[in-house]
Amino acid sequence: MASRSRTTFKKRQKEIARMEKQRDKAAKRMQRRAEKHAGHVEPEQELAPGTEPEESANTADTTTL
Repeated sequence: MASRSRTTFKKRQKEIARMEKQRDKAAKRMQRRAEKHAGHVEPEQELAPGTEPEESANTADTTTL
């Protein structure tokens, strides 16, 4: 009977470790989502430093003509 309880103990420890890992992964996923939504900028909206958006560049060209 001693071997059965030892096996059960190992199994329980393994289950606990798996649950902890799942919790950690879920927390990391939530953190990545929060960071993504907080600082998310669409690639089309990103501008290189020193450049103007297309709309203001188009209006500047028409005023100089």
